[in-house]
Amino acid sequence: MPSTLDRQISATRATKTPLNRSQITGFWGAWAGWTLDGMDSFIYALVLAPALTELLPRSGYEATPANIGLAGSILFALFLVGWGLSFIWGPLADRFGRTKVLAATIFTFAIFTGLAATANNVWELGFYRFCAGVGIGGEWALAGTYVAEAWPEDRRKMGAGYLQTGYYAGFFLAAALNYTIGATFGWRAMFLVGLFPVVVSIMVLLRVKETDKWERAETAHPHVKHESSLKAIFNAQYRKRTIVAAVLLTVAIIGLWAGAVYEPSAVVQLATKAGMDKHDAARMASIATGLLSIGTIVGCLALPPMAEKIGRRKTLAVYFVGMAASIALAFGWAFYLPNGLVPFIALLVVLGFFGGNFALFSLWLPEQFETRVRATAFAFCTSVGRFFGAIVNFGIGAMVLNMKTLGVPIAITAIAFLIGLAVIPLAPETKGQELPN
Repeated sequence: MPSTLDRQISATRATKTPLNRSQITGFWGAWAGWTLDGMDSFIYALVLAPALTELLPRSGYEATPANIGLAGSILFALFLVGWGLSFIWGPLADRFGRTKVLAATIFTFAIFTGLAATANNVWELGFYRFCAGVGIGGEWALAGTYVAEAWPEDRRKMGAGYLQTGYYAGFFLAAALNYTIGATFGWRAMFLVGLFPVVVSIMVLLRVKETDKWERAETAHPHVKHESSLKAIFNAQYRKRTIVAAVLLTVAIIGLWAGAVYEPSAVVQLATKAGMDKHDAARMASIATGLLSIGTIVGCLALPPMAEKIGRRKTLAVYFVGMAASIALAFGWAFYLPNGLVPFIALLVVLGFFGGNFALFSLWLPEQFETRVRATAFAFCTSVGRFFGAIVNFGIGAMVLNMKTLGVPIAITAIAFLIGLAVIPLAPETKGQELPN
C-alpha cells in the first residue's frame, strides 16, 4: 500500500497546473539558448591556452605561461565588460516584449562567437569576445523573466531551477566538444561550433507567444509605456532591493567565475605535474569540467525546494558558505598538494553544486519587481556585477603574474562571499509570495 507521504506527493503532482504547448515550447527555446550561452561562455576557458599560445606571438608578445595568464585575464575582463553592458536588453524587453528580444540576444552572441574563430591576433579575439558578452549577458535576464511570467505560479519556482541547468549543461557540452572536436581540430573549430545550433533556438523563440503578464501590463499601463524602466528601478519603491540584488550577484559572479574560468588551466597544470602529456592533460580538463557541470546541475535542481522550505535568504547563505569553502580548499589547498589532481577534481564537484546558487536569482529576482520593470531589473542586477568581475579579473591576472602561481589568487576570491553573507539580511524575503503583476 502507498504510504501517507506517497499519497501526499501524488496529490501535490495532481494539483499542478498543466503546461500548454506555448509554455513548453518557450521553455525549451529559452533553455536551449541558455545552454548555448553556457557552452559559449566556457569555450573560452577551455581554449584559452592554445588560442593565446598561437595569437600572442602574432601580436608581438611571447607566449609564456605568465603572459598567457595575464592576457587571458584581460580578455576575460573585456568579455565581462561586454556582459555588463548587456543591461540594454532589459528596457528593450520591457518595451517590446520578451521573446523577440531574447532571440536577438542569442543571435548576437552566436555571430560573434563564430567570428572569434577568424581572429588573427589577441585584439581581434578580445573584440569578438566583448561583443559576444553583450549578447550572452542579456540571455539569462530575458530567459529568466520569460519563464517566471509564462509558467503558472505553482510551477515557476521549479522552472527557475530547470532553466538554470541549461547554462551548466552548456558547460558539459563545451567540455564534450573540447574532448572531441577541440582535441582533434583545434580552438578555432570550437568557436565555429557556436554558430550552428543557435538557429534552432531562434526559430523556436520567434514562434512562441508573448507572455500574458507582459501583454496585460501593456494594456493596463499605457501611460507608463514610454517611462524609463531603468530610472524606475531606482525610485523609492525599488532602489534598495535593486542595489542589494546587484551586490549579491556581484559576489556570486566574482566567486564562480574566478573558479570556473581558471579551472581548466589548473587541471592542466595538475595533470601535467602528474605525468600526463599535453593531449591527455587537455582531455582531463574536459572530464573535470564535465564533473563540475554535473555537480552544478544537481545544485540547481536542489535549490528551489530548499528555497521553498527555508526561504530565499537562508538558501543563498548556505550556497555562499559552500562556495567560499570549496574555492578556498580547491585552489588554496588541493592545488598545492604533491598529488593534488584527484582531490582538486573532487572539490570541483562540490564547488559546482554550490555554484547552483545562480538558480536562486532566476527564482528570486522576478519576485521582487513588477512586470513593467521586471526585465530591466533582472538585466541590470545580473549585468552590473560583470564590471566589478572585470576589475577583479584584472587583479587576478596581475597577482598571477607577480606571484607566479594560479592557486592563491583564485583562493582569495572566497573572501567575496563573506561580504555576500553580510548583505543577504538586507534583501527582501519573498517566500510564499506570488509573482507581482
